[in-house]
Parts: sequence; C-alpha cells; structure tokens
Amino acid sequence: MAARSQGPSNPNQVNCVSNSLRKRSLQLAGHPTSVALEPEFWRVLEEMAQGRGVSLAGLLAAIDAERGQRPLASACRTAALAYARRSERPAQQA
Repeated sequence: MAARSQGPSNPNQVNCVSNSLRKRSLQLAGHPTSVALEPEFWRVLEEMAQGRGVSLAGLLAAIDAERGQRPLASACRTAALAYARRSERPAQQA
C-alpha cells in the first residue's frame, strides 16, 4: 500500500473552508481573472462598492491597483476587514 501524505489534524476543517469559497470571474487591466472568497467577504465588498457608487468589478480594479505584491484575494479580504472596522466604530461609540 502506498503511503499518503498527512494533511491537517482535522481534514474536515480544510474542506469546510474550501467548500465555502465563492469564485467570481472578471477582467482586471484587460486580463481575465477570478477571485475566490468567502460569501461574507463578498457581501462586505458589495456594500463597499455600493457606498462608493461603483460596480463590484470597479472596486476590485481599485483594490488590484493598490495591492502591490499581495495576492488579490488577500488584498480583497484586507480591504473588506478595514471597511468593516471603520463602519463598526460609530456604532460602538454610541
């Protein structure tokens, strides 16, 4: 019997995360690309786009332009988190 490599101690945890990703395809700088994020991040990004009066593709293009060497999915998550934190502050102070 061939040996199999050992994965994480809880393989269900990895499957749970990968199964919850939602992939969206778009064009950035004239090139087709796709981004896979959790639905919660997509909801925040959609809210961000609406608040800025741009399409989701337009928001992702702006994130792409500012991300430097960071992977696009990571830059999207970071932008969504920063937006959520800024949106949360006034509610906490009230």
